Amino acid sequence: MAKKDVYDLRKVLDELKKEPGQYHETNVEVDPDAELSGVYRYIGAGGTVQRPTQEGPAMMFNNVKGFPDTRVLMGLMASRKRVGKMFHHDYHTLGQFLNDSVENPVDPVMVDEADAPTHEVVHKSTDADFDIRKLVAAPTNTPRDAGPYITVGVVYGSNPDKTMSDVTIHRMVLEDKDKLGIYIMPGGRHIGKFAEEYEKMNKPMPITINIGLDPAITIGATFEPPTTPLGYNELGVAGAIRQEPVQLVKGLTVDEKAIARSEYTLEGYIMPNERIQEDINTHTGKAMPEFPGYDGDANPALQVIKVTAVTHRKDPIMQSVIGPSEEHVSMAGIPTEASILSLTNRAIPGKVLNVYNPPAGGGKLMTIMQIHKDNAADEGIQRQAALLAFSSFKELKTVFLVDEDVDIFDMNDVVWTINTRFQADQDIMVLPGMRNHPLDPSERPEYDPKSIRTRGMSSKLVIDGTVPFDMKDQFERAQFKEVKDWEKYLK
Repeated sequence: MAKKDVYDLRKVLDELKKEPGQYHETNVEVDPDAELSGVYRYIGAGGTVQRPTQEGPAMMFNNVKGFPDTRVLMGLMASRKRVGKMFHHDYHTLGQFLNDSVENPVDPVMVDEADAPTHEVVHKSTDADFDIRKLVAAPTNTPRDAGPYITVGVVYGSNPDKTMSDVTIHRMVLEDKDKLGIYIMPGGRHIGKFAEEYEKMNKPMPITINIGLDPAITIGATFEPPTTPLGYNELGVAGAIRQEPVQLVKGLTVDEKAIARSEYTLEGYIMPNERIQEDINTHTGKAMPEFPGYDGDANPALQVIKVTAVTHRKDPIMQSVIGPSEEHVSMAGIPTEASILSLTNRAIPGKVLNVYNPPAGGGKLMTIMQIHKDNAADEGIQRQAALLAFSSFKELKTVFLVDEDVDIFDMNDVVWTINTRFQADQDIMVLPGMRNHPLDPSERPEYDPKSIRTRGMSSKLVIDGTVPFDMKDQFERAQFKEVKDWEKYLK
C-alpha cells in the first residue's frame, strides 16, 4: 500500500472535498480565543448550541491568529449524513454498523518510526522555549472558558502491567507551559481506572494525547461499558469501520503508544496525587460549554498531565469541537445507539428495528426506539425495550417509543405520535432516583430533594407512543399513491 493511501484524517478530507456542500475553508484571519467557535456556531454547529445555529459544512480555518503554521478544523462530524458519507454507509443505520464493528474488531498494528508522520516535527519539554500554549492551537469555545481546551484529543493509556490498553476522549485545558488539567468523570472511563491504579502506587501514568484523527477513531473511541468492557481497546472498532488497522508507534519520551498518523501527539504523564483548579488562570467559575447546552462548572480539582513532548505533522491540522454541537451528538450518540441495539438484539430480537439519539439530548440524554410488534403477546415489549436501553447506558434520561411507520430521524414525526398515539395518564413511565449525568443542571438535590440525593441523579422518563396492538387498524396513516419516478417532476 502506498503511503499516501493510508487511512487518516487527510485522506478523509480529500474525499470530503468532492462532496458538494460538505467542506469549506477560509483564509480570513480568526482568533482562536472564542471567535473561531463563535463563527462556526453560525455556520454549522447545530446540536444544543444557542440559536441561531444550523447544520453546515465542516470548516477549515487556514489563518489562525498567533499560529501562522497551523490550520484548525471544526465540524467534521457535525452532521449525521456527513458521517455516513465518510463511513460509506447509510446514515440511518450507523448504530447497527458500529455494533457490527464492535463484534468484528480489526486490531491496531505497530509501525516503524519512518512510517509515523505524527513525529515529523518534535518539541520536547527540555527545549528552552517549550510552551504548549504556543505550540497547540487549542481554541476557547466562549469568552467564559477556563482556558484553551483540547476537546477531541484521544488519550491512549495502559494499566501498570501493560496487559490492557484503552482510548478515551476527555476535556483537557491548557494550564501552563507544560501542564494540562484533565477531567476524568468518576467511574466513567477505563483510563480513569488505570490512573487510579497508578495513583495507589504513587507512580505517574504514561499517556499520549492524539489530535487530528479520522472519524472512525474519534467516534469508535467513545464506546463505553457494557458494550466495550475493561480491556477492550476501541481502536479495533475504528479498524473495523474503515477495514484497515489503526497504525501505532512508540512514544518518544514516554513508554506508551501513539497513533502514528495523528496530526498532533502530546506525550506526558497523569501525575499521582496532584490536582489543579480548572479555572486557575481565569477564575470565571466555568469550564467550557458541555453537551447539554450549558457551561460546565469549573472543577476545583482536575487531575494533572505533565507534558513531556509535543509532536506533529508538517503543516498540521488542529481539530476541535464545540461542546454542545452536533459533533458531540455523532461522537456520543451513534455508539450509544449501537450499545442499545446490541443489548436489545440479544434480549428481544426483532422487536427494536432501529434507535436514534437525537441532538435534543446531545447524543446522551435521549433515545428514540422504533418498535415492531408481531402479535398481541408483544404488547408491553416496547417498555421492556426502554428498560434495556436504560440498563445499557446509565446516562440516558428520556426514551421515546414509536411504531415502525414513524421516521425516528424526523422529530416532527416523533412528536406527532405523542399527539395522536399517546395518553399521558397511561403512556408515561417515570423511574425516580436513578443515576444519570452530572452535566444536566436539573440533576441537583435542590431541584428535586425527594429523589435526588446527590448531583447526577435523575428521574427517568419513558414516553410510549406505540399503538396498542389490538387497536392497530384504527391508527393507519393516510396512504398516498406511490410514485416511483417522482423526481422527474423537479427536472
